[in-house]
Amino acid sequence: MNDRRRPRYAPAPAPAPRAPAAEAVETVFGLRAGLSVFAARRDDIAGVSYTSEVRGELAELLRWAASKRVPAHELSADGVARAADSSHHEGLCVVTKPRRWLPAAGLADLLLKRPGVCVALDRVRNPYNIGAILRSAAFFGVDAALLGAPAPHPALPADAVRVAEGGAEAVTLARTTDLADTLQRLRARGVRVVGADGASRTSALGFAFARPCVLVLGHEREGISERVRAQCDALVAIPGTGAVESLNVAVAAGVLVSELVRPR
Repeated sequence: MNDRRRPRYAPAPAPAPRAPAAEAVETVFGLRAGLSVFAARRDDIAGVSYTSEVRGELAELLRWAASKRVPAHELSADGVARAADSSHHEGLCVVTKPRRWLPAAGLADLLLKRPGVCVALDRVRNPYNIGAILRSAAFFGVDAALLGAPAPHPALPADAVRVAEGGAEAVTLARTTDLADTLQRLRARGVRVVGADGASRTSALGFAFARPCVLVLGHEREGISERVRAQCDALVAIPGTGAVESLNVAVAAGVLVSELVRPR
């Protein structure tokens, strides 16, 4: 009799090696948005799609793409729409590496060093509002934008980047899953926090915004949450006629940011 014992079960085959996961990318569309990516972080660009109508405005970008062997394809408007997954591409779509976000912990260092100003968005969800706020922030020279819940996003909404007209590349971006906690940490470092609240009796017009400062803008309908409100050193409002209850958050942001950066 053979004393060698056979295994009751055959050994499981070794798992097949997994292919490396595809590198995450971000799609940016819109003529000014795409050109701003080229100006600010061209080495992140992995591909370009464009229409013949905008070719003349892309001369430098296309020369660079050819020199770096970055794929650049002239397509029909429908072809660029498929690449962008949007008909609002304005003739240009670029594929890039994911944008880099400043860790919330580094935001205080940035604001204290300048000293600087920042806009914080508390649950602002509409990408068109986010984009318009970033555009105003860039126009007035705001240093940073802090996105609260429902961030962190894997990327900014593509429509927000387009509407920002390059503002997403001109403003340092940070994000947090707990805006109230982040604001508390900023205050502990000496950053002043001012919230926009239509019910406040303190006018934002002529208000003495100390620096460094974070201006908090709230949800389109609900405004600033109670937890975030508790972290505000002051609440300000834009005075109006009372004919309508409030301004759109992006319009309000433009008014408030202009006051925030106004020399006193």
